[in-house]
Amino acid sequence: MRADQIRETYLSYFEERGHRRVPSASLVPAPSDTSTLLTVAGMQPFKPYFLGRETPPASRLTSSQKCFRTPDIAEVGKTRRHLTFFEMLGNFSFGDYFKEDAIAFGWELSTKGFNFNPELIWITVFGGDEGLGLGPDTESIDLWKAQGVPEERIVLLSRDDNFWQGGATGPCGPCSEMYLDRGEEFGGPETRPGDHSDRYLEYWNHVFMAYELAQDGSLTPLPRRSIDTGLGLERMAVIQQGVSSVFETDLLKPLVDLAVELSGHPYDQDDAVTRSMRIVADHSRGLTFLLADGVVPSNEDRGYILRRVMRRAIQQGRALGLEAPWLGRFAERTIEMMGDAYPLLVTERETILRWIRDEEESFGRTLDRGTELLERLIDQAGQSETSWVSAEDAFQLHDTFGFPYEMTKELLAEQGLSVDDQGFEVLMEQQRTRARLGGATADESRDRHQAVLEFVDSAPGTKFVGYERLRSTTGLAAVSSENGDALIKLEESPFYAEGGGQIADSGVVRWRGGEAVVRDVYRVGDDQALAVEVTSGEIEPGTSVEVEVDAARRHAIMGNHTATHLLHAALREELGTHVRQAGSAVRPDKLRFDFTHGQSLGKDELARVEDRVNEWIKAARPVRWINMSRDEAVRLGAMALFGEKYGEWVRVVEVDDVSRELCGGTHVVNTAEIGIFKVVAEGSSAANVRRIEAITGPEAIDWFRERADQLARTGDLLGSPRDPVAAARKVAEKLARLDAQTQAAGRESAKEAAGTLAGAGTVIGGITAIAERVEIADQRQLLALAKQVGSGIDEAAIFVAGADGDKVGMVALFSPQVVERGLSAADVIREAAGIVGGGGGGREDMAQAGGRNASRLDEAIAAAREAIQKGLA
Repeated sequence: MRADQIRETYLSYFEERGHRRVPSASLVPAPSDTSTLLTVAGMQPFKPYFLGRETPPASRLTSSQKCFRTPDIAEVGKTRRHLTFFEMLGNFSFGDYFKEDAIAFGWELSTKGFNFNPELIWITVFGGDEGLGLGPDTESIDLWKAQGVPEERIVLLSRDDNFWQGGATGPCGPCSEMYLDRGEEFGGPETRPGDHSDRYLEYWNHVFMAYELAQDGSLTPLPRRSIDTGLGLERMAVIQQGVSSVFETDLLKPLVDLAVELSGHPYDQDDAVTRSMRIVADHSRGLTFLLADGVVPSNEDRGYILRRVMRRAIQQGRALGLEAPWLGRFAERTIEMMGDAYPLLVTERETILRWIRDEEESFGRTLDRGTELLERLIDQAGQSETSWVSAEDAFQLHDTFGFPYEMTKELLAEQGLSVDDQGFEVLMEQQRTRARLGGATADESRDRHQAVLEFVDSAPGTKFVGYERLRSTTGLAAVSSENGDALIKLEESPFYAEGGGQIADSGVVRWRGGEAVVRDVYRVGDDQALAVEVTSGEIEPGTSVEVEVDAARRHAIMGNHTATHLLHAALREELGTHVRQAGSAVRPDKLRFDFTHGQSLGKDELARVEDRVNEWIKAARPVRWINMSRDEAVRLGAMALFGEKYGEWVRVVEVDDVSRELCGGTHVVNTAEIGIFKVVAEGSSAANVRRIEAITGPEAIDWFRERADQLARTGDLLGSPRDPVAAARKVAEKLARLDAQTQAAGRESAKEAAGTLAGAGTVIGGITAIAERVEIADQRQLLALAKQVGSGIDEAAIFVAGADGDKVGMVALFSPQVVERGLSAADVIREAAGIVGGGGGGREDMAQAGGRNASRLDEAIAAAREAIQKGLA
């Protein structure tokens, strides 16, 4: 069977038995499902039905679901079966049939629909688990025996293999898997299903969801038992097509064949070539589907997964000697192969190819730089006879050259070398700390950074109270003063240190006989230090001080920070759930929000986003924040900022019925406090990352006042203060009429000029030679004039040139017969351009040039005329 026949055989079988066929869901899970970044199982889109949160469209469903898994990405290419992207065929029952019917369906479809030899089918069942208080699944054993499976082909496996649970708690139940014995050529007589050998190929898993697993590990029977099954299309294709690996099936072999064609290497040349071709085939197919579903390459979340897969494919293509750009060829073949089953691939073809071109071009440069350094590191390790590469060297590859760390590890592993993971993570954390400090400018040395770290460590930690109050009476825990500038540590501080995109607070520190202005607040982990300018008195450790945050500035910052959460929610609502925060800057005067999206926002899209944010502001929605465990926050669907490190306890900020995010920043208590929201700029920040800048509150009010004043003054100038739009429309209509008249006059003038030029030509050997000066210097207009002259002449060699001040423009346009005589427009134009101090070029039939010395234009025209006449003589 071909893959499409397998898919149809399965779906139609269950459709005939009362199951509703449903299309595959997206690889991007529903917004309510925050358990995974991508759809990893056939049942995942149906989780709300299994959990009883939503009512399914029917009690029986069947589907072929697109899935994408990356935990074993390093294994792809090494084995016959590991893939990132795959299709999972499934049949599902929600409180309808249970084990008896599911097992009967599986046996009948396997033996009659797929024509398997019953004597080669093996079964695994749940063997029991003391921790769960469950014994072996004897019910399933009896049901399989009733189908004719002898007991010696029924294998009991542990909880790890044959008990399914979606998480630490929730619906769960025993599994029963179906295996096909492929013979001793794939494994010895001692192997059994569950040994992970290639002899017994698992092709179908039946999950019997019968229990609810509690936090304490206890099980409670579900009121409605359900069935979840999964049959891998790729594995079934291996069996049906009689091949040894998924890469030889019709789902992947055409991609392997393309790699063979483009590289010139046989697939089985050696292990390295085989592995590279498998990776290119799998990854190119998977990334095509990810792009079609709206995932974009980025440095966070699912975009990071996509970028990692794309770059891994590009690197392996480089190893095969594929000449860039080549990755788009594999995407096009994927679309050809699978576009009928998944029409979205065809619809999104241009978008898919555009993103691939961008990533292949940008990462190609990274590969050139990084590969050279990596090869040097490998050589050095060989010369020093070490088995590892230092974390510092790996970090330099990542930080300086943008070389992905996972790729560094993988390429080094191929040479038998390892990297210090822990050391690399320490360097990454140090980099994040430096970014959080934010105080050192490009002119400051690392000494400043180190001084802040040492100062913070010199005294007990500061307690932050800035969420609750803006003023505090406290003590100075430590002081480091020099020339009126000082670093100080407070025992208790209301000052927010820069972090999560929010700028640090400012304010004052007062004590008897002195005062200091807070210029910056450095964050060091959960601790902080204040950079202050002493304006009067002397500051000493142990002094009792009164500290006060600039309240107006803080409130403006809080309004802008809450506005970024609203903007994030509005963008996801308008553009799709692929939109994720990719950075932000929250200041008192404005906010900046970077987000993953592959194209600029249209005028209407931007207007709808802005309107949506203002709707939420006008609705005066409450803003709440609460500390909770990270697991609880994830369960509630709180969004996290990629790249940020979160502890066991997190702060969740929730805008009522709008958004829920992990955030340590400060916020208003009601959206109405924001006042008004206005987008002032939208543009690109990085590849597939857009940036919006916006203003709120007083800044936005001033913006609208200025625009209203400009509109009023425009109305005065147009003579209609009350309705400047109508007045502007009349002016535009008048200008359009004048422009049309001007163009008509220009065409008539050009027609006359063309006639004059045509009459000035000299006929040489049946070809009209024209080399004249005209009152035009613009090259586009000159070309249009030359074409108009040539349209009335059968064969011509035309050279026209003009000047505007010192600027010179010239065009040569030769008909085919002129070129056949050996005359080149490019040669003539270069010679003439050199005389006027310019340059240009083109083809043999058309060329253009410019110059800077108009005083020699007539000389240049004479040279062009002589060259043409000489060439035609």
